[in-house]
Amino acid sequence: MTNLPWWGWAVLLIGVIIIAVLAFIAGRMLSRLQSQTQRRDEAIGKRNERLHESIVTIAKAMDQGQCPLSEGALRLVVLLDLPVEPEKVDYAERYSGLHTMYERIKHMPTHEARKQYPKAEIRKMDDEREGYEKELEDVILSDVRQLLKDFS
Repeated sequence: MTNLPWWGWAVLLIGVIIIAVLAFIAGRMLSRLQSQTQRRDEAIGKRNERLHESIVTIAKAMDQGQCPLSEGALRLVVLLDLPVEPEKVDYAERYSGLHTMYERIKHMPTHEARKQYPKAEIRKMDDEREGYEKELEDVILSDVRQLLKDFS
């Protein structure tokens, strides 16, 4: 190895420098990736925490009769699908009453969209929705109480 000409040593030195620079760049990229992953995980955790609080608040309001069962079911089913979880839970199966109500009324307009319908049509939809609430009241309240246990 001592018999290498000067240009051989130069090539060897350049190769070592290139490897060192590439190792440094790879280390910085790995560090950035870890930092980015940590920030993403923290953001997901905060988002899931806010969703959790909203779910519990709506469920408590439903349980206390402060929120109509149909409105609460619409909101809860949507919120339960939003959390980012390592293992996706089948909330449709776990809280089947909420999902049954959601499936029956999800086509009904809400808020501003309701105003586009004639009053007779709105009354008909309200009667239908209230009928579903009476029919599913026991199973929905059971789901709400189970949800409160699961999320507490």
